[in-house]
Amino acid sequence: MFDSKKELLDNIRLGESSFLELKEVRFAGSKIRGPTRDSLADELAAFANSRGGVCLLGVEDQSRQIVGIPFDRLDDVMVWLRQLCTDSIKPPVIPVIERLLLPTEAGDEAAVIKVEIPPSLWVHRSPGGYLHRVADEKRPMSPEYLARLIQHRSQSGIVRFDEQTVSGVRVDALSEALWERFRTHRSVDAKDDFLSKLRLARVGPDGVLRPTVAGILMATDDPRRWLPNAFVQAVAYRGTQVRSSTSADPYQLDAADLSGPLDAQVRDACSFVAKNMRVAAFKDVGRIDRPAFDMTAVFEAMVNAVAHRDYSIHGSKIRLRLFADRLELYSPGRLPNTMTIENLPYLQSSRYEVLTSLLAKCAVPDGIPGLRTGRRTLMDRRGEGVRMVLDNSQRLAGRKPEYRMIGDEELLLTIFAPGERTEEGVSGG
Repeated sequence: MFDSKKELLDNIRLGESSFLELKEVRFAGSKIRGPTRDSLADELAAFANSRGGVCLLGVEDQSRQIVGIPFDRLDDVMVWLRQLCTDSIKPPVIPVIERLLLPTEAGDEAAVIKVEIPPSLWVHRSPGGYLHRVADEKRPMSPEYLARLIQHRSQSGIVRFDEQTVSGVRVDALSEALWERFRTHRSVDAKDDFLSKLRLARVGPDGVLRPTVAGILMATDDPRRWLPNAFVQAVAYRGTQVRSSTSADPYQLDAADLSGPLDAQVRDACSFVAKNMRVAAFKDVGRIDRPAFDMTAVFEAMVNAVAHRDYSIHGSKIRLRLFADRLELYSPGRLPNTMTIENLPYLQSSRYEVLTSLLAKCAVPDGIPGLRTGRRTLMDRRGEGVRMVLDNSQRLAGRKPEYRMIGDEELLLTIFAPGERTEEGVSGG
């Protein structure tokens, strides 16, 4: 929406509308004084509950003058924006945020921030309640209007989050090498038709073919460019606790942010564990090296994490924590549908149909040390992943892994290492 500077400038001159909100950003010392967090959250939620729109920060709404945002405060405003989209709007909205330079009346250029909100498949609540956009204002929805909107959007909810288009992104953002790997000898469609059939791309509300969330996750070299939370944060710690360094030795052995398409994230996360986990040596009959974690279990856990985490939660990434005595894997989002911790090993439920279908077409990565699986692809339809995590890990460690919810928004899997371990009694792997 308003993709060119000329179109944006023309609409600024015309003033606020059903699709445009102008906001000056004011500061008081190190804090943002205006607009307030709640009022801006209300504006963005109203756009999402209507037909989408653009909020332009750095433009005074009455005079329609471009006043800009200081260059050294742009990062602060971006962080503030991302936090309010996550914390002040439920469910969170996922904006497309862009920094622009626009001409001022004085003849120079000033920095502004363009926040584009696509129309949503959900109804969003903000601090002001359930709001929608009417002309150039946000207004509360009547109970009747809210009921109709919820009904309409629940019916359209067959388009899941992974099938939503990513606003403002052209289909050329998808890597040809990454989407071509999904072709078979029967795939003879032209590019646009092929991408549409696999739901790597869809025609968006603006009538333009754009990548879907699934397309960004599976067919770009770095999904973080458009979905900043789509990566694995991996850290290996020296001992059994997260602690500040009290000696010359760092308390972190290794750390990495693992991005790329989701199958690459699985591969790199498994390699990170294999490289950094402890390996104990036993000499009862020759030398036997016992790894801290069963790599097949780690592989299954990582596949489940990237396939089923909630990508709509802005700012939350998968966190992999490796300690001497355990592995912790934090996956954003509550369990889908009617799943519970107790029935995880027995039932199947998928948050994303397109994403799991694409992962089922990806070959198991080569070169993961210790991985033993009869599967050829990352996912299958048998739903045995959780059971393998539990059984394989218990067989190695003598203790069953634990799944538990952290609040309502994060699933934690803890896999335990065999026996009691001390830093002196274990050699690095």
